[in-house]
Amino acid sequence: MLGTKRHGIAEFLTRSLFSWKPKASHSAPGWKLFGKNPLQDNPLKNSRTIQQEYESRAGPATGPPPHPQPMRCKNLEFEPLSTTALILEDRPPNLPAKSEEESQRHRQEYSEMVAGAKRREMKEAQKKKRQLKERYRQEENIANAMVIWNMEVLPNWESMRNTRRVRDLWWQGVPPSVRGKVWSLAIGNELNITPELYEIFLSRAKEKWRSFSETSSVNENEVSLADRESSLDLIKLDISRTFPSLYIFQKGGPYHDILHSVLGAYTCYRPDVGYVQGMSFIAAVLILNLEEADAFIAFANLLNKPCQMAFFRVDHDLMLKYFAAFEVFFEENLPRLFQHFQNNSLTPDFYLIDWIFTLYSKSLPLDVACRVWDVFCRDGEEALFRTGLGILRLYQDVLLQMDFIHSAQFLSRLPENTPAHALFSCIANTQMISNNRRWNQVFSALMKDGLKETDKSSSSNSPALRS
Repeated sequence: MLGTKRHGIAEFLTRSLFSWKPKASHSAPGWKLFGKNPLQDNPLKNSRTIQQEYESRAGPATGPPPHPQPMRCKNLEFEPLSTTALILEDRPPNLPAKSEEESQRHRQEYSEMVAGAKRREMKEAQKKKRQLKERYRQEENIANAMVIWNMEVLPNWESMRNTRRVRDLWWQGVPPSVRGKVWSLAIGNELNITPELYEIFLSRAKEKWRSFSETSSVNENEVSLADRESSLDLIKLDISRTFPSLYIFQKGGPYHDILHSVLGAYTCYRPDVGYVQGMSFIAAVLILNLEEADAFIAFANLLNKPCQMAFFRVDHDLMLKYFAAFEVFFEENLPRLFQHFQNNSLTPDFYLIDWIFTLYSKSLPLDVACRVWDVFCRDGEEALFRTGLGILRLYQDVLLQMDFIHSAQFLSRLPENTPAHALFSCIANTQMISNNRRWNQVFSALMKDGLKETDKSSSSNSPALRS
């Protein structure tokens, strides 16, 4: 009896829990989802069935043509969603029926929605196809250029560097795989720095940092300016601000210690210059393309160029002559914007100092800045000021609508999405000839004669330069 009782309980539970069947009921088709009736009695129509029923009801007058459209891409065909039922199906019996005008309007709206979705998807697909095609084209050009640089140009550097073919390749951008080598050869090593010399100055920098950390209080009268500027704290502070979005130069990143070593060694190599804010960006770009010792050699030789030395040593008179030469070509190329800046007292020192200090690596996207460096290594300091004019030309229409404050703010922080193609098109359209004189001739004349542009741009009238 006990066994029979247990079997009866199990049988009861099985019947109660797993064999329950709902009562059948009926309601309007297409609205089971919102009622109490189960889905199994009258399954919900799928979207394609609803669309086909709609097209058969709409007829040839209002519906799309019965024959399939040619050139339709199968993977781009728009599939209506399940909410189509709310548009095309009749209302349930407990609601007022749709009028013929309302039904016709709903069908028309649905057709427009489907057509619009198809157009958007097709447009997006075509855009992606163009982007992919352009990417393949660029990769193919880079691969072909890399072969030319490695097989023809670099082995015969001195004889080929100034040929028309190589200069055109240079303008299109040096392939990243050979960029560091090209920069090293173009910058040169007039200072005759060796990797062993770098290790010597690096060890001196480490000794100074160690002594600074061990000395809790130092009399400032006993510490030279260069020693104070080469302190660990100042360089570390600037390193944390160098390409912060990349994180590779932040503490714990793979290039943090290398950047710190290069900057520290340079302050010991050139105590007369010391460390100046902005150097970290130049050193960082070189480190991304060269080995540590080679980056230091290129860094020291690059800062030894006349233009960089004038800015990093803050030679006011020489900086003003550079600004005056820049304004000569500014007025020649962009007279309207030049006059607008003159009316608003916006002098070149408000924006050029930051651009020249970092060689545009802080102001432009990194890939665009590297292309600017390519042209700078090809053409010298003229390319830096030509790039500045190209930026002004690119954003001329925007700057003409701005006052002094907004123009200065805009130029100090350029848009992050500055397009390389548009910028280099503006740089190419910038003519560095004034009265049949090129950049070097204009600058030499300013150095010799001291033209009126220098007198008008005295230090007392240049607050940004004074700061």
